[in-house]
Amino acid sequence: MEPATMATRLASSAVAPIVRKLFVHEGAGADLVDRPVRISALVSFRGEQRTLTERDLRKLAGELTDRAVKAAGPLEAPDPPTRRELADALATALHSIGDLDMDDVQAVRLGPEGLARQLAAPASLSEAAEARFRPLLHTACLHILNFFSRRSTFIPRTLMEQTQQLDRLVSITDLLMERVPARSAEDARFEQRYAEHIARKHGELTIYGLDPGRAREWRLDSAYISLEATQDAGGSLRTATSLTADRVLAVHDRVLLRGAAGCGKTTLLQWLAVTAARQTYDEHLAHLLGRVPFVLPLRRVVRDGLPPTPDRFLHAVRSGLAGAQPAGWAERVLSAGRGLLLVDGIDEVPQAHREEIRRWLRESMGDFPGNLWLVTSRPSAVREDWLADEGFAEVSLAPMSRHDVAAFIRRWHSAADAEPGLADALVAAVRTNPDLGRLAVNPLMCGLLCTLHRDRHGSLPYGRRDLYDAALSLLLERRDRERAVAVPEGLRLTKDVQIQLLQRLAYWMIRNDRAEMEERDVVAQLERCVSRMGYVGATPYELFRHLLDRSGLLREPARGRVDFVHRTFQDALGAKAAVEEGDFPLLLDNAHKDQWQDVIRMAVAHARPADRVRLLRGLVAQVPAEGGPESGGHVGDPRLTARQGPSRDSVRGLLLAAACLEQATDVPPQVRAEITERTARLLPPRTTSAARHVADIGGPVLLSLLPGPEGLTDEEAVRTVVAASRTGTDAALPVLARFRDSASLGLRRQLVWAWHRFDTDEYAREVIAHLDESELYFSAHGVSHLRALAAMGGRERIQIVGKYHPRQLVEHIGPERLTHLWLRDGYARHGGEDWLAAFPRLRTLVLPGTTPGYVRQVLPAGLSVVMEGELV
Repeated sequence: MEPATMATRLASSAVAPIVRKLFVHEGAGADLVDRPVRISALVSFRGEQRTLTERDLRKLAGELTDRAVKAAGPLEAPDPPTRRELADALATALHSIGDLDMDDVQAVRLGPEGLARQLAAPASLSEAAEARFRPLLHTACLHILNFFSRRSTFIPRTLMEQTQQLDRLVSITDLLMERVPARSAEDARFEQRYAEHIARKHGELTIYGLDPGRAREWRLDSAYISLEATQDAGGSLRTATSLTADRVLAVHDRVLLRGAAGCGKTTLLQWLAVTAARQTYDEHLAHLLGRVPFVLPLRRVVRDGLPPTPDRFLHAVRSGLAGAQPAGWAERVLSAGRGLLLVDGIDEVPQAHREEIRRWLRESMGDFPGNLWLVTSRPSAVREDWLADEGFAEVSLAPMSRHDVAAFIRRWHSAADAEPGLADALVAAVRTNPDLGRLAVNPLMCGLLCTLHRDRHGSLPYGRRDLYDAALSLLLERRDRERAVAVPEGLRLTKDVQIQLLQRLAYWMIRNDRAEMEERDVVAQLERCVSRMGYVGATPYELFRHLLDRSGLLREPARGRVDFVHRTFQDALGAKAAVEEGDFPLLLDNAHKDQWQDVIRMAVAHARPADRVRLLRGLVAQVPAEGGPESGGHVGDPRLTARQGPSRDSVRGLLLAAACLEQATDVPPQVRAEITERTARLLPPRTTSAARHVADIGGPVLLSLLPGPEGLTDEEAVRTVVAASRTGTDAALPVLARFRDSASLGLRRQLVWAWHRFDTDEYAREVIAHLDESELYFSAHGVSHLRALAAMGGRERIQIVGKYHPRQLVEHIGPERLTHLWLRDGYARHGGEDWLAAFPRLRTLVLPGTTPGYVRQVLPAGLSVVMEGELV
């Protein structure tokens, strides 16, 4: 039965009395408030105003079901067991109304279908009950919304909502009129199609490694984690800034974003593209309104060293709409300054072609000014200030904080329909096991851990090499065997044989500085392997198709071109091939290249003890023994030359050698001592960017080498804290605690900001509780931080990172001491600013620079309002 049919058969007089019992009675003289009325506060079966028991709720659900059955007539009435099943399912759904995090106006705006989707439904219903449950729930929701709309508080609240919506519409209209010039009808129609195309193409991610029979595409909205980005401008304590990565283009029109492999650079670009395509207004993302996104992965669009011209953008990415775009459309978009150009992967372009990419960027920005540019790269693929002359700000993507890791793990398990409790078990394992914690630093590694934890029922490897070996075993051997997938004769390959074939492809790509292979090159490399494998009864082309279709490691991003699902797999397989070939001189000759770093780490892990020592000694061979502080040998020192101390490349090699010690299980003590002693001479880092470099390359191994606080200047101490906190491991906590008694405001700010990377309560005890509070804003990245501050007696100055409803701020911030409140990302404004009265001592409110002017005008008199740009 269709929902509309059931709704017409069920008289309002039969349903409305039952619905009314679900909610508290609104007495005479109810306040005509202009604030949201939370649905959870209206239900009558929970909270202080409970008038309905769980048993009563089930009785009402049964009564409503009976009336629906009666209205259906004798021919469509279900049997008694189905009727009981329906009543139980409806009771579950109605009970979940009390869990909704929305107000009555928002619920009405959803409509009955939308509200029904928000309510809980049983995991499984019989076929007979399934056919009737949705129409029954739709009818109940229809009458619930009708009840909401008749409440005395609803009309004034709705008027307030409409006023705020009009304000937002005015802001949107002003922006669009300024940003979007008159377009032809043909351009407008195509842009609509293109926006829908971008939202479809980039709006989902794939969870690699799951059984394809059970996996489904992961919606970007659910998968996206907003990571932290940091910018360093010359080393001053005041110029190092942090912001969420998705807001970097709100601050700068041109950004070079650096980040390690698997840290989420490409996902960020997808999210920006989809957000721009959807054209949804958010005051913090207003810079994306009216923009047309162009996603340009360089490894796919660069041909013969040359990037595409604007008219070939869609052709270069092989978009299905390329042939439908109006002639000259892309040039018109860019000439109007409406483009959002997302250029991904400078590091995936051969070194010889990168200067041509820089020239293309410079010329494109000269020909088409006013557009937004975001270019991504691995940290050391291009030198610092590589695009500074073109006006690019450089920011770095930070590793995932422990809160990010926990959020990612839970979202992954939810998307994968994993067993209940599995996500919590993995979160606990990552937090309590330092080895796992060091692995879960980016979305790729976190996803691998989730896949293996789920597949191995909670048993996990501890090291990077073991993690990749387990992942390869899952993808190449166990998955098809456990699913009983039929493999044709001649293609029944062992895991070791498949690894040998994939190693050959990976090593070819690494040696030739390629991120993709043409199909003919793949077949040629496999043919060379097959000639030495007499037991393989398949042609090279059949092997290619088998590996592409079944391995889970290869993909075909465009017809005739092949790459690995992630560069990290390519590096791990290529490293093993390099060790087996004995190509240690080749590894050392390329150690200064960013794209070889992970290859060398894995090569050290795979090498035999003697070869491991050869690699480690080779990495530090070019660093002068006297390259310490007295010779200008600090990391990041721009004065470093071959005569004055260690070069930039040799410093990188030394840091890489130190990082490799973590993977090297068998190293002579004298070799380990030599590496650590020479690395210690490079510390503390001289700039903030160098501090991030130390943490990203050296990792937790360097924690024991960091000096201070004795003998360090305030700025050197800040760099040391940045390097330690960026590792995000519990082992960094004792290092950070050494600096907690400092009087330096810049150092105390850095210690507060690092809070979100560690366990909330432990960091609060060891660091936060000891900091001098004078002039210091305590950054709270979540409700747990606010609770911890309240437990410590509150603080006068608090910075809120993230967007919260005022109700949450009032609930979790102790009002006794608060005098300065900094809302870095604004707040959810729903009807008035009277929530500020909950903080009687509040004198200063700091708001984002993008806050609309009308908000400032309605704030209470006597409150000093400061925009972030005005903050001293």
